[in-house]
Amino acid sequence: MKIAVTGGSGGIGRAITDRALEQGHAVVSIDRVDPKESVSHPDLTYIKAEASDYDALVAAFAGCDAMIHMAAIPHPMNDPNHIVHNNNVVGSYNALRAAVENSIMRICQASSVNAIGQAYSREPRYDYFPIDEDHPNYAEDPYSLSKWICEQQADAFARRYEGISIASLRFHWVLPDREYAAEHYKNLSWTPQKHLWAYTRRDCAAEACLLSVKTDLKGHEVFYIVAPDTAFDRPSRDLAAEFMPGVEIRGDFAGRASFMTSAKAERMLGWVHPGNP
Repeated sequence: MKIAVTGGSGGIGRAITDRALEQGHAVVSIDRVDPKESVSHPDLTYIKAEASDYDALVAAFAGCDAMIHMAAIPHPMNDPNHIVHNNNVVGSYNALRAAVENSIMRICQASSVNAIGQAYSREPRYDYFPIDEDHPNYAEDPYSLSKWICEQQADAFARRYEGISIASLRFHWVLPDREYAAEHYKNLSWTPQKHLWAYTRRDCAAEACLLSVKTDLKGHEVFYIVAPDTAFDRPSRDLAAEFMPGVEIRGDFAGRASFMTSAKAERMLGWVHPGNP
């Protein structure tokens, strides 16, 4: 399979590219910046382009069988609100439409756990734990809103184009390993309601992307792609009781279980993230 990867120079983009090449796929890596370390491979092509440039994406996707859209502003901390929102929403629409223009029906795009409102909310609201894909949306900041709209755009494409397969993956802070997250969260003990001690390993995020374009999905599906355990060595029920009292607990929720469940991704994609709940 020949896969177009937007945001190919980013951390997840590079991980996807490496994993795809290892699995025998060809990759077209598209980004507005050059990769920090370019790799020479007969099945790897680099194209410099902006996600805001629709015609450039149409040209870059030509001849590809699948498209993985990772290009986006990853948080609202460094850019004005309207830039964050507009960049992510327009980039997603352009990528989806350029894929269809090239008859690409296997599509994956990066969403975020923040699509329902979380890390950048004034006070995040949770109706129950663990959070799943049916949880209500309380997005309020420009980044969360942009990710929610990206998912709604995918719904629209699924309604319009028969046979299309789109996966929107809700990652949480993609990084090399749990140890990195655990060390970082020690300094964020005053905002636990916003991060919920969650993380996603980079190699596991890349594998989820590739599984989503190889699996025969129908229409558009949203998936939480999060480690099954927290990066904090206390029982999750105790943390919920201390920091988020009154939130309904559903199911077992034992040990260091994640506050978000990826059971749907495990069931539909066959995706597994190592962890020790």
